Amino acid sequence: MKHMFLSPVDTLYLRGNKLFGDPGDDAMAQMPPWPSVAAGAIRSRMLVDRGINPAAFASGNALVPDDLAAVLGTPTEPGSFRLAHFGLAKQAEDYIEPLLPLPSDVVLFKNDNDTLDVIRLEPQPLPDGVMAAAVTPYVPVLKTAKQRKPVQDYWLNGSGLAAYMQGEALQPDHLIETEGLWKVDPRLGIALDADRRTAAVGKIYTTDAIDMHPDVGFIVMIEGAEELLPTDGLLRFGGDGRAAEIKPCDYSWPQTDWQQLEQSRCFRLVLTSPGIFGNGWALSGMQPNGRWHCGTGSARLVSAAVSRPEVISGWDIAAHQPKPAQCVAPTGSVYWLDDWQGDVSELEKVVRDGLLCPDRTRQVEGFNHCMITAWNHREKLNASNQAES
Repeated sequence: MKHMFLSPVDTLYLRGNKLFGDPGDDAMAQMPPWPSVAAGAIRSRMLVDRGINPAAFASGNALVPDDLAAVLGTPTEPGSFRLAHFGLAKQAEDYIEPLLPLPSDVVLFKNDNDTLDVIRLEPQPLPDGVMAAAVTPYVPVLKTAKQRKPVQDYWLNGSGLAAYMQGEALQPDHLIETEGLWKVDPRLGIALDADRRTAAVGKIYTTDAIDMHPDVGFIVMIEGAEELLPTDGLLRFGGDGRAAEIKPCDYSWPQTDWQQLEQSRCFRLVLTSPGIFGNGWALSGMQPNGRWHCGTGSARLVSAAVSRPEVISGWDIAAHQPKPAQCVAPTGSVYWLDDWQGDVSELEKVVRDGLLCPDRTRQVEGFNHCMITAWNHREKLNASNQAES
């Protein structure tokens, strides 16, 4: 597996899925972009490096050398190339620090003195007499002394990610504010009249550009193409052909304590990229009896914290049409599971290869990736049950 750090050279145009074209429309940015943006940019660079026109490759009219064909496959049948991780990262002096959007079970409140309170959701049984449409045995509950409005736009830094994976309490210094990573730079645009080659009357629109801090970029992990990947130079990244510089790097993601998991048989599964499951928010492999099947193992789904669905699409160059719009479970969605039955190597494989995806072309683009983190399930539920009794 090969790592590379993509450092933007200029502001980036990272379009979302919202259509625009009418006067006064706002082309909103998608930040961070879908992992498919990085996968497409890298594969296009691999083609250009071998003198192949990406448009000809997309239409099936390119003569591709055997080694490159085995890696890239075809637009409908992917080869060995797979984007194993794509996310935001920060460049320090001698290492790359991973960054992660706040998982759905982390809630932040700002106090009057501008300090932050970090509170975690925990699965709890519903009290007697309370009814809900929950489909899991427990529901994630937020416990606070008073009603407050949560604050958004924070990320976990490297130390925060490590603490989160170990099930430790998060502190304010584990967080970094979004405005310390990038800013939205609105740009005014005027549509053109193609026939007259002049500005179209009354068609003024706004496009959001992303201005990233100099030390912030994107970390990419690629599998199945190590010898053919570019090691330096530029990528056309996002709209308008804006550039990002390729920098090889050493990168370390905090590791799961598999020995602890083997003893506790309890864990949290957290999406590190959007999840396409074919059945809404439910993980691929979920059965009607409430158990999630993973290879030869299975676990009981105790609860889940999944934000409102997002929609992914894109432009299919080969078919000259938009890709089908699909609802996805957003990055940071949390699933609590217990009673794991099976070898933990099955879970290690899921972390390495990703969750099952109904569309393999999306799988290799970097969707359906997750991490497995610690969850002190028995201790917390026993304490809750004792408090209720």
